[in-house]
Amino acid sequence: MKQLVRRIGQTVALTLPVVLVTTGTLAVTRVPWAPPTGLDQQVVAASSGDGAGIGRSTTATKAPDGLAPQESLRVALLDELRAKNPSAALDLLERSMREQPSLTPYCTSLATELGKAAVRKYQGDVQRARSFARPVCDGSFASGVVG
Repeated sequence: MKQLVRRIGQTVALTLPVVLVTTGTLAVTRVPWAPPTGLDQQVVAASSGDGAGIGRSTTATKAPDGLAPQESLRVALLDELRAKNPSAALDLLERSMREQPSLTPYCTSLATELGKAAVRKYQGDVQRARSFARPVCDGSFASGVVG
């Protein structure tokens, strides 16, 4: 019995690290900051046209001239919020952070500003504005709604 337990322990000790390393490596290959694979390049090439594309807003592609990228995104987000609802603007923010990682330092302030704009859109109805909150940029939208 002792030998059986010992053998099982040895087998687990040898195979567990291999399984953990393999699954960890596979998980890391699909993160946004990883270099694109051949499939990713095809997807990017297919979606890099002048049109809005599936699930994209035309306001995000038409940035005002002369603005910094984060200011251009801010304008597009506020336009999206005014035209549709805070949920659509949060979708655009989340997608923009994924597609343009260089803008992530501005995510918190943009989400907070969206929260404040949502309260203004609904004439001070904090409950209605808060109903759109979700954890984009560490919940900064919700803090903008409250503050």
